[in-house]
Amino acid sequence: MTGHIARIRNGRDIFVTAAFVSLIVLLVAVAALTSDTFLTQTNLTNLLKQMVTTGLLAFGMLVVILTGGIDLSVGSIVAFSGILTAGLVTGLPIPVAMLAGVLSGVGFGLINGVLVSRFGLAAFVVTLASLTTIRGLAFVYSEVPIAPEDPAFFTLGSAMAGPIPVSTLIMLAVFAAGGVFLTRTPAGRSIVAIGGNAETVRLAGINVPRHVTLAYTISGACAGLAGVILASRVGIAQPSVGVAFELDAIAACVIGGASLAGGRGSTRATFGGVLVLVLINNLLNLYGVQSFWQQVLKGLIIIAVILVQRTNRVRG
Repeated sequence: MTGHIARIRNGRDIFVTAAFVSLIVLLVAVAALTSDTFLTQTNLTNLLKQMVTTGLLAFGMLVVILTGGIDLSVGSIVAFSGILTAGLVTGLPIPVAMLAGVLSGVGFGLINGVLVSRFGLAAFVVTLASLTTIRGLAFVYSEVPIAPEDPAFFTLGSAMAGPIPVSTLIMLAVFAAGGVFLTRTPAGRSIVAIGGNAETVRLAGINVPRHVTLAYTISGACAGLAGVILASRVGIAQPSVGVAFELDAIAACVIGGASLAGGRGSTRATFGGVLVLVLINNLLNLYGVQSFWQQVLKGLIIIAVILVQRTNRVRG
């Protein structure tokens, strides 16, 4: 019986991988045939850079979703960590300022995790409140954009390793390390198991609150890193940046087959979701589609994928 279930799961994994590859090939083909600028080096480099923010947020979101939670605060953390880093650059060494930005994300994630796991508050409510609070703190820190003058500040976001941006390599490293963490370590496997059945995990002697807190802390760290890299890439930090970034992160996870009920999802499929979403965004931008219509499309994609997941569960 176990072997039969394993074969079914392997078959599904192969099907999902084939579906992603086919969809990505289709999107690239459509883009190449309908846009003169899609295959230019400039656009492809921008595409790789645009993947970084969505990718980092999506990985952090995946870890939280695996526990059965949600993190709506990531966009605001991006704004705060970016503007904090840009503000500190004038008085601190750049690496220290950037570390402070990442650690601010860690701190916010830790607070979210404690409120959800230790106090039993709903993740949606906690992170929605954090979204507003952290955004407010970003504006308290600076109501106007901050543009550091030190050219070294731009290195992290603009440096290239051959044809690939260094920031993209960092994002890929996070996904690779994250995949090992979720599948090969006790803490990672516990996070996945909590989303499947938290009570069973608790009865097995695993500290559920600790692992849930860890999941939100990882999400906050990824958002903090994304904010620092984004500010370095564009050369300016704004308290208003990051609005609806959480929607992109959730969409990438859902497109990748992660269940919002928890317990199901993978880094490989989520990365595929990131690639599909970024390709769609890039195409829409090349076609001049307005941003609010892009948000409408993303919302519809999430609803459609959730309906497909529900149908599959009913049939299963």
